[in-house]
Amino acid sequence: MPHPSFAPPDAAAVPIRIATPASWPAIAAALDPRERRYAEAAGFEPRAGEVCLLPAADGTIAAVLFGADERAPDPFEAGRLATVLPKGVYGFAEPPADPALAALAFALGAYRFDRYRDRPDREARLRLPDGLDGEELARIAEAVRMGRDLVNTPANDLGPDGIEEAARRLAERHGAAVEVTAGDDLLDADLPMIHAVGRAAERPPRLIDLAWGPEGAPAVTLVGKGVAFDTGGLDLKPSAGMLLMKKDMGGAAAALALADMVMGAGLNLRLRLLIPAVENAISGSSFRPGDVLRSRRGLSVEIGNTDAEGRLILADALALADEDAPELIVDFATLTGAARVALGPDLPPFYTHDDALAADIARLGVAVHDPVWRLPLWQPYRRMLDSKIADTNNVSSGGFAGSITAALFLSRFVSAAKAHVHFDVYAWNPSARPGRPEGGEVQAARLVYALLRERYPAVR
Repeated sequence: MPHPSFAPPDAAAVPIRIATPASWPAIAAALDPRERRYAEAAGFEPRAGEVCLLPAADGTIAAVLFGADERAPDPFEAGRLATVLPKGVYGFAEPPADPALAALAFALGAYRFDRYRDRPDREARLRLPDGLDGEELARIAEAVRMGRDLVNTPANDLGPDGIEEAARRLAERHGAAVEVTAGDDLLDADLPMIHAVGRAAERPPRLIDLAWGPEGAPAVTLVGKGVAFDTGGLDLKPSAGMLLMKKDMGGAAAALALADMVMGAGLNLRLRLLIPAVENAISGSSFRPGDVLRSRRGLSVEIGNTDAEGRLILADALALADEDAPELIVDFATLTGAARVALGPDLPPFYTHDDALAADIARLGVAVHDPVWRLPLWQPYRRMLDSKIADTNNVSSGGFAGSITAALFLSRFVSAAKAHVHFDVYAWNPSARPGRPEGGEVQAARLVYALLRERYPAVR
């Protein structure tokens, strides 16, 4: 199904002229004198993001001038066009530096979260440049849209049960199988930390387990942190700290979006998706600071802080994933504020012991403009997680290296998988940028999809 932001390849389109400081003199000389005078009167300059609509004699749009920076081009700059162009069909007169990323940015830039209010659709559409796989771009854009919608939906309409519903819809669309273990059944299934974190909430905790693909194919397991809302538990967050906690299931959203891309493309792998879905709420049954929880792996965990709940539910899910010894385990989690202090909201850190995998991730993050940065699993910091009464504490002492120690905690629950990578994502755009509207965001999923597509291409 074509994406609503893309027009058929044979559609008549208003030309978009990409003007850089080097190309602008030739473009200006080729314009109709009236158009050139209009551009001068409008003050157009060939700077990144500048847009000028040149009128035709009949009042329609004759062409669009779009400024670009050839020295440090932003591959997503074309996403700005989706927010400023009026209704119509447009096409690049000159190919952008990366036509596929420009087209994808246009589709991603057109995203609006309109569940709760009607907003007019600009209905600007892009005629894809020649040679692009429109179906592939549409699949990626739709998967990102789904993930953004999930992150943007508040917890009153998206609890653990809502995350389950999203997974079931995805499974039905792709012919995948889903099993869900909920409430006290988590104890019988030996998932005690998922149960402990979510048992205080009105909507029961659950482990969502989706499977797709041929049994004999290479096994890849995705794990997504699905905390529908995080109060902090008994270590209560301040009110300002709770304002964005609807996004604490952003890891689950990224994993679901990635699964959608993988299944839609028919990659040659055996996919498993595990989402521990909970709400970290407060009641008489809340788990407490100082409690010692038993994990699925058998390690005892002292609770130093109930607001470090994400790593607890991930630990049980990772231990379950590891029992199959898959080729690769990938987990996504909005895990630490320390990651944002270190790298900001746009650049999630990732952790892995596999240097070759890390190199591929770094390379593909740049190639698909889904940037990440490797941080070290620095083993000496494991002592910061020492407990006097249990095998480990869930938080580090001293307040240093918070994202690293969280990753070290998770790494204790994976040993049989051939490779494991952990992404500490933010899942939110604090302000709008080209192709990335303000609000919920799907981080690292596109780059992992590129990795899996490279390693396990579809068999046609």
